[in-house]
Amino acid sequence: MNTNDYLALNFKDIKDYSDLYPQSRRDFFKRLGGGIIVCVVMSEFLAAQAQEERRFRGFGRGLPSDFNAFLRIDENGHVTGYTGKIEMGQGPITSLPQMLADELDTPLHTVDMVMGDTDLCPWDMGTFGSMTTRMFGPALQAAAAEAKAVLLELAAESLKVPQAQLAAKDGAIFDKEKPERRVTYGQLTQGKKIERHIEGKPPLKDPSQFTAVGQPELHRDGRAKVTGAAHYAGDIRLPGMLYAKILRPPAHDAKLKSVDTAPAKKISGVQVVQDKDYQGKDLIAVLHELPDVAENALEQIKADYDVPEGGVDDKNIFDHLLSVAPTARVLASDGDLEAGRKLAVKTVEATYLDGYVAHSPMETHTALARIEDGKATVWASTQNPFGAQGEIARALGFPAEKVRVITPFVGGGFGGKTYNQQAVEAAQLAKIVGKPVQVMWSREEEFFYDTFQPAAIVKISSGVDASGKTVFWDYDVYYAGERGAQQFYTVPNHRTSGHGRGWQGAEHPFHTGAWRAPGNNTNTFARESHIDQMAAVAGVDPVEFRLNNLSDARMVRVLKTAAETFGWTPAKAPSQRGYGVACGIDAGTYVAAIAEVAVDAKTGAVQVKRVACAQDMGLVINPEGAKIQMEGCITMGMGYALTEEIHFKGRKVLDTNYDTYEIPRYSWVPKMDTVILDAKDKPPQGGGEPAIVVMGAVIANAIHDATGVRLCQLPMTPDRVKAAIQKT
Repeated sequence: MNTNDYLALNFKDIKDYSDLYPQSRRDFFKRLGGGIIVCVVMSEFLAAQAQEERRFRGFGRGLPSDFNAFLRIDENGHVTGYTGKIEMGQGPITSLPQMLADELDTPLHTVDMVMGDTDLCPWDMGTFGSMTTRMFGPALQAAAAEAKAVLLELAAESLKVPQAQLAAKDGAIFDKEKPERRVTYGQLTQGKKIERHIEGKPPLKDPSQFTAVGQPELHRDGRAKVTGAAHYAGDIRLPGMLYAKILRPPAHDAKLKSVDTAPAKKISGVQVVQDKDYQGKDLIAVLHELPDVAENALEQIKADYDVPEGGVDDKNIFDHLLSVAPTARVLASDGDLEAGRKLAVKTVEATYLDGYVAHSPMETHTALARIEDGKATVWASTQNPFGAQGEIARALGFPAEKVRVITPFVGGGFGGKTYNQQAVEAAQLAKIVGKPVQVMWSREEEFFYDTFQPAAIVKISSGVDASGKTVFWDYDVYYAGERGAQQFYTVPNHRTSGHGRGWQGAEHPFHTGAWRAPGNNTNTFARESHIDQMAAVAGVDPVEFRLNNLSDARMVRVLKTAAETFGWTPAKAPSQRGYGVACGIDAGTYVAAIAEVAVDAKTGAVQVKRVACAQDMGLVINPEGAKIQMEGCITMGMGYALTEEIHFKGRKVLDTNYDTYEIPRYSWVPKMDTVILDAKDKPPQGGGEPAIVVMGAVIANAIHDATGVRLCQLPMTPDRVKAAIQKT
């Protein structure tokens, strides 16, 4: 399998919201003032982009065919770009203006973005999959190139010189023969509202011409966030708004048998709602103008539920999943497995397990809804505003154009805010009571309704010949999905099979969904742990073994860079040094990490002391933002590697807060050395997820190097590490 085929499989698990439609051009224009408004039609370039999106995602819809990206230049020369993407800490509020400013030839400080507003922004599928830069970015650049072409036409008319004699720089257009003859973008747009389209395809700049792209920029929203000035959905206030608290069942699929709301109704100012939601389920809520009073009123309600019996729990879940596993689908294959087995002088067989993991964003699901004059406006914490718009419209029985979703800053999502139950609840309650309503989930609700990373199993059988070359590879993945499952090492005889489509099956006891780099964390943990085991049986240093089995020049370069940055010296594992290595590909980006750990044999506690991480992500838009994302991935990745695991019995989730569910702490943070390779000759790729995929494997391999113990189940908790050491 070549690299392009491997990368194309990254997003086949993403759901298509094909029933949502972009707003009309007329409605959009109504909301904008004077200035040039550029709408990019489906040019040859954008048609190719849409086709690529469809190929990556595995379904028919890509960028809207009416208009795909647009921007506004006002009378003062200020530029506003519009995108359906949202800002949740990953940095597009900073990097997208860099891309726009360079193509438009305007100073970076004059460019802002409007994000995640369904009335103002073009339709977008959602912010996930590390797709903002590589999928929306080119469309925004095309819009900027077309805007500049429009401005050059207008300047030629204004200055009365041939357009070929003009050049653009710093938000102005000047006569190359008489530079003092110039006109600013603001002067060209003053008092005008113009819709123009350019014949042909305006050329895009070569990366060598960029002045903003490639420069390190601190996140624009950083100061607002650290000072508390930034507004999230929970910070929005409207006159007369009510705070709602909703009665929740003790377990998934529990049936309400009886309820007594009388005590809550006795509390002054409390309004009790007893209704059905749009799915026909019981909706019982208490509302008050003060949130603590609403919380107290909810506690007064007495409810009795019929809780389904559950034979599945976090101890036997893997046996259950294997017993109901769908038939295998071959995802990739080549050569002859049986012939490869005969060539092997040593074989390795292992099963790898990964449990349910919570998204655990700092900000819980929150929404504020207001309905006026037959239109709903919802401020929502969501990763897909247009998805939320459709969900709300269906629940209220409104046309989609009668629902506006506005997305303030989002306090983390990691794939967990792609479903919008809280926004639907707020809108339904606002419709019932006739006032604005806020629904802010508690931490307990956030855990209960989370769409967890699915529990998964990977079984691998492989072998090496006498020269240390991998001669066969038989890989079966259950429930993690395809992302990250394909083999990028050079193996002449291989087969990769999938059982179940990631989180989309009904075999789990509760809802599951995409978790940062969905599936790839599990698959990379299994693959890279197994590669280390093969290196051990071959008696070869784990870095050297990988290099001996790689022909992909990009991966070779990334791995060598990580090893050089770390100061790796060859040694067979286990060397008692506590060193581990792992490689991966995600969202078009190549990544390699090397870690050093210390293991307390008495307690099983693991300390990650340092991590060196290198990645090739093509052209880097904002190196500072990319570095921040790598460091965030390394830190968050330690959680799923070492402690994060949902405990449950039947359909009852037992972990409801951080007293039992442990996420990484400040004291865990290791020394981090990050390197982003220069690859300006390649298109920009994803940066929000790649570095996290290697963390499970790099720590597992380092633990093995330190102790000689091989952990094949995530998370590698102190109890599991201690038990494994005691068995040796």
